[in-house]
This record gives sequence, structure tokens and C-alpha cells, in this order.
Amino acid sequence: MKSDRLLSILLLLQTHGQVSAGELASRLEVSVRTIYRDVEALSAAGVPVYAERGRNGGIALLPGYRTDVTGLTADEARALFVLVTEQAHADLGLGPAIGSALRKVMAALPAPFRGDADLASRRIMIDPVRWRSSPRPSTVDLGVLQAAVFNDRRLRLRYRHGRDAQVRSYTLDPYGLVSKAGAWYLVADHRGQPMMFRSDRMLSVSLVDEPVSRRDGVELADVWEVLRQRVDRIPAPVRVIVRVQRSVLARFLRYHEADLVGPASALTEAEAEAGSEGEPVELELRFPALRAAEQLLVFGPAVEVMEPAELREALVRRAQETIALYAEGRGV
Repeated sequence: MKSDRLLSILLLLQTHGQVSAGELASRLEVSVRTIYRDVEALSAAGVPVYAERGRNGGIALLPGYRTDVTGLTADEARALFVLVTEQAHADLGLGPAIGSALRKVMAALPAPFRGDADLASRRIMIDPVRWRSSPRPSTVDLGVLQAAVFNDRRLRLRYRHGRDAQVRSYTLDPYGLVSKAGAWYLVADHRGQPMMFRSDRMLSVSLVDEPVSRRDGVELADVWEVLRQRVDRIPAPVRVIVRVQRSVLARFLRYHEADLVGPASALTEAEAEAGSEGEPVELELRFPALRAAEQLLVFGPAVEVMEPAELREALVRRAQETIALYAEGRGV
């Protein structure tokens, strides 16, 4: 809608100062000609906006002009107050700030929207931390990482990799921080190549008195998408066939749905909720390595591995080692 676009132009100019017509057109997905027509419409409505043509030109508001209009719709107001748990803000030292900011936003909302926004904040909550898999606390100060991100400084990092436990040192050009499933990741370039680093594997971090050297036109979201897809596409060559008792099927699917070959069918999920009667359900899974599949032992006799034989043998060894440990009577 044109009114929404005019408001978006106004808010972008307030936030960023002078902006080229091409950038506005790209952000709002319209033509440059449409942007100039919108600027004329804003000017006719009394907004002190002007355009400078030429190589270094752009569109801007007269200095000192501000508007208090939020332009929020009812759905947008509710969306602002559907928040993740406070832990992410607390990790960054912003716990009190988020509460204060939301109170100010609430006060600025149009009166008819405040009730719905307040209700959303009390009825909906998003907790990004997975059950029973909370990350270890960061061993470095996240404030140093923030300082590098916000002040566009390079970072020097000593890091212990999870794949081989090797400690390596890096000089990095950071793009930003990402919280995923309760774990904080630093997203950065190393010699022009994108990498990510978990904060709980960092051994030391320090600012470098050099400006960052990021790739032109590349933002945090772009780099994170590349890295996320890289992890999601890690091959899982170990094929495993299991027979799962219906009494644990629902819990099994919650833990291993990502490992299934194909999504869990609606029929299987319905059977899981139906109870423990009936024959076991046979499922096919994929794991990146045989050792990763050994976690199936936690389900005990409720989950039987049918294939491969190597995994069955590995689970037998694990079970025998556990039996031997407790047969020794330690601590008795």
C-alpha cells in the first residue's frame, strides 16, 4: 500500500539520514521512479523532504525534523512484544534495557493497540534453549565481542575446535553475534572466508587496534545463512534401522526427528500418542558417524538397532562396559 510505503520512506530517512533513491527502491521493492513520486507526495503533505540528484546525491529530511509517529499496525504491535526469554539479553548485559525499552514502546503505541500488545507479552513466550542441552557458560566476556561488533574492530581469538579438540589462533573480521538454541556464536571472516565460533569454546579474545575488513555489501544475515546451510548439509552416511516401542515413540521422535530419512508421518505421530499397544515401529535414520549413533543406547531395550551390524556390536560393548562398571561395586 502506498501509505505504508510513504511511512517506510519517512522512517528510513529518519534512521539513516541521506539515502539514495536506488537504495530506497531496492529496500521497498519498487522502481526509482516510484520513489521520486513518493518523495513528491511526502513534500506535498508537508514533510520537509528533498532530493539531490547527481553522483553523490540522495534523498533526505531537513536537519532537525523528527516525527513521533510509530506507524505500527495492531499485528506489528503484538509482534514486538512476543519476545524470547530474557536470557539472551542478560548474556549481553542488556537485561534491564529490554524491559525499559518495551515500556517506552508501550507508552508510544496508539491506545487501542496497548491491550493486545500487553496480552501478547503475557501469553506468548519463545524459549530458544533445547531441553537437556543447555550450552556451557561462555568462558570469555561477551562484552569484548560486542565491542568489536559495534565499533567495527578486528578480534584476536584463541579457540578450541569441537571436531578435533585442537586449539588455534585467529585474527578475525566480525560481522556480528547470533544466539542459536541458547548458544552464542561469533560470525566473522578469516582471511576473507566466513566462519563461526561458539562462545563456550573460546579460550581468550581481545580487540585489535585495526578496523574490520568486511566484504562489500555483505551483512550478518547473509553470512549466517551460508554457514547455517553448510552445517545443515553435512552428509550423514551411516544408515541405521531401528525398531521403536510405541511407549517411547513420541519421545524418540522429539529427539531424533532431524535424523529421520524423511519427516515423521502424521500416522506415526498419531500412533505415538495413542499409547503403548501394538507392534514396534520400524524407522530409518542417518547419522554422520557410527559413534554419533551410539546415543540410541539411552533408550535401553525400548529401541532395538536392526542395522548395521557394526552398530549393534558397538552397543553391546557399551552395555557390557556399563555392567562391568556397576558390578565392581564401587562406592558400596
